[in-house]
Amino acid sequence: MKHIFIILTICLTQLGLAEKPNVVLILSDDQSWTDYGFTGHKIIKTPRIDKFASESLTYTRGYVTSPLCRPSLASIFTGLHTPVHGITGNDLLVEGLKGRSSRSAPKTAPFHEQIYAGFQKQANLARLLGDAGYLSLQTGKFWEGKPQRHGFSNAMTHADPKKGGRHGDVGLKISRTGIAPIESFLDEAKKEEKPFFIWHAPFLPHTPHNPPKKLYDKYLKLEPNKFIARYYAMVEWFDQTCGELFDELDSRGLGKNTIIVYVCDNGWIQSGDSGKYAPQSKQEPHEGGIRTPIMVKWPDKVPAVMDQKTLVSSIDIAPTILKACGLEVPKAMTGLDLRNTAALARRNVIFGYDGNHDMQDVNNTTSNCESRYIVEGDWKLIDHINNTSFAKRYNGRYTGRPGNEAGKAELYNLATDPHEKTNLADKHPEKITALRKSLDAWWKPGK
Repeated sequence: MKHIFIILTICLTQLGLAEKPNVVLILSDDQSWTDYGFTGHKIIKTPRIDKFASESLTYTRGYVTSPLCRPSLASIFTGLHTPVHGITGNDLLVEGLKGRSSRSAPKTAPFHEQIYAGFQKQANLARLLGDAGYLSLQTGKFWEGKPQRHGFSNAMTHADPKKGGRHGDVGLKISRTGIAPIESFLDEAKKEEKPFFIWHAPFLPHTPHNPPKKLYDKYLKLEPNKFIARYYAMVEWFDQTCGELFDELDSRGLGKNTIIVYVCDNGWIQSGDSGKYAPQSKQEPHEGGIRTPIMVKWPDKVPAVMDQKTLVSSIDIAPTILKACGLEVPKAMTGLDLRNTAALARRNVIFGYDGNHDMQDVNNTTSNCESRYIVEGDWKLIDHINNTSFAKRYNGRYTGRPGNEAGKAELYNLATDPHEKTNLADKHPEKITALRKSLDAWWKPGK
């Protein structure tokens, strides 16, 4: 009977006859897939997220489309891969200028506006849900200018470059200073009797690593390295703020009919030598940079399952939300419904694009590409690109990664080597050939 009820509810939702579910999308910022209690970390405590994971359809083999926040978030928001939405890095370099270009200077602002305008043409979660009658709130990190131009009815971010607008500005205060803006938004949604969508992208556990003293002292007793202890404390602080949001929804009786989706924008491995990240994490297409748990909680609608085998991608999030809300998924969104485990198992592959932090050319997606990556089953290929644009920057040649200056292909068997210690490229050239063929069918540099 329970299964019949779930099927009937889904059908009624698709017909527009059932109450529309609310949607909350939680985006962690700079956190490794290993840094949760439920994924096995021996020191970090994340009790609220652990409980959430146990109540959700949880995929531990989730991946983002880029190891850098802006292109990764753009993919989550639009359901499109990086070469399609065209945002390949965080900031922009303009030929003839030293350093990153200003978003407000007369000579360079038009380049940024070109990016915003191009992104505005893409279908996205806020606009599609808004067209279906949803109120929407943007909080936290958001790179693409004023959120309202992309469909949000409400937003924390002002995006004025003259007032510090870049990647979220005032919005970055969410959770670090409480969730009052979310509480006010929920009041408004109740008053207007409308379903809601919340883009919740707090600047946590992202730097600055300035956790509450009590948490820092706690981890300093467990981890003597101050940089690592501080990061661990940030992760638990983020966990506490997630609990604050969960409790607010439950206290209003919203938990039952609210879909909550969780993903991290990109990974982070804390360096023990500084406050920065270690190699093979952020800005790197290794597991520490692109792997993340992806979770969907919808009580009585989506069964709670801990799936440690199935490959899923962040491009699957937008189609999942749209279908769950009874909306049509645009053809450009090629991801799958995360609730359709059979389809995910048949696909058994994910792809991604690794670009430099600073975009070289807003009209050429190849110009900023450092590497492509593919995970198919247990095999993973990182295919570095010998790029002429990068040759200018690296004294006439593309240098690949530290320790891999020639840009040699990297091949790993993740079943036996989940932390990518042993490059098997020389032992399995036939596997590289096959995976490159799949990469070329997905996206080939030069297009």
